[in-house]
Amino acid sequence: MNNQSFTTTFTVDQTPEQAFAAIANVRGWWSENIQGDTDRLGAVFDYRYQDVHRCKLHIVEFVPGKRVAWHVVENYFSFTDDKTEWTGTKIAFDISKDGGKTKVQFTHQGLVPEYECYDACSDGWGTYINASLRDLIAIGKGQPNVGEPVTGSERTLTTGNDSYTAAFTVDQSPDEVFAAISDVRAWWTGEIDGDSQKHGDEFT
Repeated sequence: MNNQSFTTTFTVDQTPEQAFAAIANVRGWWSENIQGDTDRLGAVFDYRYQDVHRCKLHIVEFVPGKRVAWHVVENYFSFTDDKTEWTGTKIAFDISKDGGKTKVQFTHQGLVPEYECYDACSDGWGTYINASLRDLIAIGKGQPNVGEPVTGSERTLTTGNDSYTAAFTVDQSPDEVFAAISDVRAWWTGEIDGDSQKHGDEFT
């Protein structure tokens, strides 16, 4: 089962030390709603997202430039039958040199396809790790709190009807945004049959 745990990897031009510092800055890439220290061995910190998800994490490995690992002490999901999924699992970041680049490998040991939350959780980790954390390392700015109003971007799992919502903000005008949305072939797929740019259109 362990070899089915969720894992993802990316590379950056920055040094292992820079990657390590960004990983330790959990508020900079995961959530600003973190209580406790996140940058020392033995620290315990709490994460919370509205009433949907909260967890307590213990930093059990903290090797500068090489590895960070958290043990999930407690966890609560509002949208799973087993509210404690994640409890007892381990979240690890392994840092290594890869040619002239730095490789960061993220593994949530124990987050396996059998988990009810696997699809939503692996999708969420993919965004936080491959987008937010990578940006924090590469350009010095992540996108924490995906799904929380303080960031201006939103990603919400609504459990009552299993709806999925994602939102973001841009500098362009509403008319420009409308035109882009209507041009479905340009952002979804070129394999569209039919029209998509006026009311009443149908497309496949």
